[in-house]
Amino acid sequence: MDILTEALASMRTGHPASVRTNGRAPWGLRLPPVAGAGFHVVLYGTCWLIPLDDAPPHLQPVPLNPGDVVFLRDGRGHILADQPATPAEEPNAEQFRAGSPIGSVTLGGDGPETSLLCGNYHLDQGRPHPLVRQLPEVIHLSTRHGRHPELSAAVQLLGCELENPRIGSDGIVPTLIDSLLLYILRAWLDDQPPADAHGWAAALSDSAVAPALSAVHGDPAAPWTVESLAERAGLSRAAFARRFAALVGEPPMAYLTRWRMTTAARLLRESDAPLTTVAARSGYGSEFAFAKAFKREYGQAPGSYRRQARAA
Repeated sequence: MDILTEALASMRTGHPASVRTNGRAPWGLRLPPVAGAGFHVVLYGTCWLIPLDDAPPHLQPVPLNPGDVVFLRDGRGHILADQPATPAEEPNAEQFRAGSPIGSVTLGGDGPETSLLCGNYHLDQGRPHPLVRQLPEVIHLSTRHGRHPELSAAVQLLGCELENPRIGSDGIVPTLIDSLLLYILRAWLDDQPPADAHGWAAALSDSAVAPALSAVHGDPAAPWTVESLAERAGLSRAAFARRFAALVGEPPMAYLTRWRMTTAARLLRESDAPLTTVAARSGYGSEFAFAKAFKREYGQAPGSYRRQARAA
C-alpha cells in the first residue's frame, strides 16, 4: 500500500488551481493566503520568494533559480519578486489572460524575464494527515546538477507543454500538475538523511512501523490489534507500541481509528455507498456504532457530513 498517495488522497478536496506568472524586472507580486497548499515552479529566470511581515522569524527570503520548486504547506501568503527590495503589487484581474492549457499573468517592466508555474492544491487543512502536518512550512527543492531526476523530468515536461502547447496539452498539463505534489514530497523525503530522519520521514522506511502502517492503510476494516500489528513488525507488543508512537506521533490504535474515520469521510464525499457499506469498509460492525464514532470525530452525523460535502 502506497501510504504517501493514500495520505494525500484523503486530504484532497478538489483539483489543483494554477496559472503561469510572467514577470519582467522590476516586478513584485503579493500573493494572499490560499486554502490548501501552495506551490511554485521556476520555468526559467530567477526571482525571490519573500515572507510577509507577519511571518515567523525563521522564514527568510529564498532565492529561486531555474528548475527550483517551492511547496508551501499551509498556503501562507507571500511575495514573489525579481529582488527582495522591489515593491509588490496585489493581483490584478486585468493582468490575467485566459489561455490553453492554463491562463497567464504578465506584469513588471522591460528587464530580464522570469516565468513560473504558480498554484495551489486543494487540501483539507482542517484535518491534515499527520504526514503532511509534520512537513516544514516551506519546502525548497532544486533540480539543478542532476538532483531529484524524477522531479526534474516532471518540471521539464511541464515547461515544454506550457512553452509549446500541442494537441493533448489540455489533458497532459493538469495531470502533470496533479502528479507534481507526489514528486515534491517524495523528493523531500529522499533528502532526509537516514540518521537524522524522525517522525513520518523515518516511519515510512522503518522496518517495524512501515509494515504496520501499510497493513492499516491496506485494510482499515480488518480487526487489527496492537498484538497483531506487533506480530507483523516482529516486535513485542510493548516495544512496537513505543516505537510506533515515537515515530507516528500517536499510539497504534489511535492512528487506526483516525485512518478508519478518514476512510469513511472519503467514501462519504466521493461515493454513493449506503451508510451500512461505509461502516463495514471502515471497520464497524453496525451503522449505529459507526455513526456514533463518526459524530464523535467530525462533530456531525455521516449523512449530514455527506450532504454538506456535496453542497460544497
